[in-house]
Amino acid sequence: MTSTPRTQPSESRWGPAAERMIARVRATMESHLDGFPHYGDPATGTWTTTPNGFWTGGFFVGELWLAGAMTGDLAFHAAAREWLAKLESRVESGTVFRGFLFYYGAVTGAVIAGDDTARLMAQRASRSLAGTFRPIPGILPLGREAEEAHTVGDNEANIDGISAVPLMLWSARDLGDAELARVAVAHAMGSGRFFVNADGSVIQSASFDPESGSVTRRYTHKGYSDESIWTRAQAWAMLGYAGGARLAPEEPELLALAEQTADWWLAHIPEDRVSYWDFSAPVTPETRRDTSGTAIAAAALLKLSAIHPDRAKSRRYREAAEATVEALVTRHLTPVGKADNRPPGILADGCFDPRSGTAVSNELIWGDYFLLESLAVLSGRLTADL
Repeated sequence: MTSTPRTQPSESRWGPAAERMIARVRATMESHLDGFPHYGDPATGTWTTTPNGFWTGGFFVGELWLAGAMTGDLAFHAAAREWLAKLESRVESGTVFRGFLFYYGAVTGAVIAGDDTARLMAQRASRSLAGTFRPIPGILPLGREAEEAHTVGDNEANIDGISAVPLMLWSARDLGDAELARVAVAHAMGSGRFFVNADGSVIQSASFDPESGSVTRRYTHKGYSDESIWTRAQAWAMLGYAGGARLAPEEPELLALAEQTADWWLAHIPEDRVSYWDFSAPVTPETRRDTSGTAIAAAALLKLSAIHPDRAKSRRYREAAEATVEALVTRHLTPVGKADNRPPGILADGCFDPRSGTAVSNELIWGDYFLLESLAVLSGRLTADL
């Protein structure tokens, strides 16, 4: 991702929302938190934090890299380096969710700030992840230290692990490591077999037999039911396959999976573009939205638009992304109306975990990241090559 002049025509449309979000990043940076921001209080914006980054800490680091590149203020990048150093102990941790930590926390810094420490950390995490690959099922397992998953271990997997694909492919290209690239593509294809239904919908989780590699159970542990299409599962799949297709254009199946999952999303989202927390949940006045999953999908649609060879389809994905970001900015990014006294730049109404009742209508750090990234691209401040 590279900086571009801030005189783009779209700056006037998207710039004000970007400025609100950058102000929120700055306020968080300057608040002397005792841990990584995880989810925010819906009324005050006060952060609940995690001491070691959980699976979400990389998104705050990524926001700092983005804000620095968008503004030219190097204080953001200095803070990003400090927070990234706190993630170093996680490089070898036994969880596939290192894809989240080190793509957004490290690759983002390597790409937009040329940071060598970030580059090396991304490479180390990539090679460590590749070492967990299970050739018989053809997938990276969740790992025994996977955070908050319903069932963890070396014979479990879920679609969230698709986040490892862009991380490993980026590192493989940076290192010239063909074997690392092969493992990344194999994991992407294995995830397609495990989780992506024939119609393009996505089931979150699976258990597999280590001897035969066959799936013994498919289920959605975070969603409305075991069989439901949980919003973030669909969005993570869209993002992972779009990112993989950009980094491995020689693998057409990655683009096909990105298109298939994106088309399902577009066919099933509400008319107002902001998804409920689970596509299978009954819709009542009390059904929660999930702005975080919607922001992930918007970022994925922008990436897919940027790489799709069919100009009509590329334009369709771009227009859908713009409409989605417009809906988020207009109705969910504070302040929403003159009477809204919350701190500016909060992406409200993210739904974290309704099954446990945790943060069901809150600011969620990953939702913030993906909306800021989308605004950076749409405003013309940054290109869409991350």
